[in-house]
Amino acid sequence: MSADEDYVYDEESGEWMPASELAAKQATAGQVEVRDAVGNVLQDGDQVTLIKDLNVKGAGQTLKQGTLIKSIRLTGDDQEIDCKYPGIKGLVLRAEFVKKR
Repeated sequence: MSADEDYVYDEESGEWMPASELAAKQATAGQVEVRDAVGNVLQDGDQVTLIKDLNVKGAGQTLKQGTLIKSIRLTGDDQEIDCKYPGIKGLVLRAEFVKKR
């Protein structure tokens, strides 16, 4: 923070703060926290394992408990994660059925 930085009024907290600090606060406010079945916070690129057998609609396939899913992506929804798995295109899993590895 430099001495000549502009200060802006944050209506939420009712305080004056540096513009860069307010911008950082607003950037983190829009992010959704996604948690797995046991409460671990998930992030893009994490590896997860399934905690139960899941029938995949449209693929005619069942993913078994303990299956490793590599490199997940968060979708912006607090319960859905986007995954890649060989033979299944566009796989989206609910976070309640996975555990962070």
